[in-house]
Amino acid sequence: MLEPEIPAPRPGGRPRKTDMREVLNAIFYITHEGCTWRALPHDFPPWRTVYNYFDAWKRDGTWDRIIDILRVRLRAAAGRPTSPRVACIDSQSVKTAGGGQEVGTDGGKRVCGRKRHIVVDTMGLLLAVVVTAAHVDDAAAAQRLFAQMPSKEFYRLEGVQADNKYHNYDLYRWLRVHHRGYELVVISRAPGERRFVPLRSRWVVERTFAWLGRYRRLSKDYEHTPSSNEAVVKIAAIHHYLRRLYPVPVSESQRFRFEGHRPKHAA
Repeated sequence: MLEPEIPAPRPGGRPRKTDMREVLNAIFYITHEGCTWRALPHDFPPWRTVYNYFDAWKRDGTWDRIIDILRVRLRAAAGRPTSPRVACIDSQSVKTAGGGQEVGTDGGKRVCGRKRHIVVDTMGLLLAVVVTAAHVDDAAAAQRLFAQMPSKEFYRLEGVQADNKYHNYDLYRWLRVHHRGYELVVISRAPGERRFVPLRSRWVVERTFAWLGRYRRLSKDYEHTPSSNEAVVKIAAIHHYLRRLYPVPVSESQRFRFEGHRPKHAA
C-alpha cells in the first residue's frame, strides 16, 4: 500500500541499495517501542540511514500524503464519504525528555513541555496536527490547525466541535476572514452537571489521544523540534490505520497462562 508513495531515488549518483520496506519497519519499530535512534536493532538498516529517510520524508510531505490516502481508504471501507461533515479539536500537554526548541509550561495542568493540538473526524482519523510549546493558547494554535484544512479538500465539513478553551473571538474572526466554510461549535456540559458525561461526538478526539498513547515514542516528547514530534504523531497514526485496514487475527494471549503448573490450593 505504501510503496507507490515512497519517493524515488534522485537521479545520478549511486543506485539505491537500501530496502525501503525495512526502513519503514525500522521507523514503525522506533515509534511503537520508543527506543532511541542509536538503539535500533542491527537487523534493521543503519540508524543514520533510517533517520535520514525519516527526516527527508518529513520535509517533502511524504507522511502527509500517506496519512491522507489511508484516511480516505478507511472512510471508504466504512461506507463514509471521503470528506467528513463533522470534526473535533482538542489538545494534550506532554512533558519533554531533554529540552529542545519551543518548550514552555502549561499553567493549568502544571506540565513543562509541549502541547499537541489535533483535529479528527468522527471516526477518530487525524485531519491536522500542530505541536507547540505548552504555554501556547489553544485558540491561537487552532488557527494553525485550520490553516492545514483547506476548504477544497474538506468540502463537506460543516462544523468543528470544541470545548470552552476554544471560545475565542479572535478565532471566530479568523475563521470568518479566511472563509473556511465551517464554523466552530463550542460544546460544554449542562449547567450544574458535575459527573463525567461524554459530550456528543467530542469523545472521539480523546479516544484518538488514547490510541496514540499506545506508542511509547509519544509517552513524552523526545524530539528536539516540534516538527519532528508532529511527524512521529503522523507515523503512529499511519501504523494504526494500516492495522485497521488489514487487521491480523491474534489468538488469545498466553502470556499469563502456565499450563500444567496449577497452584497447590487449586489442586
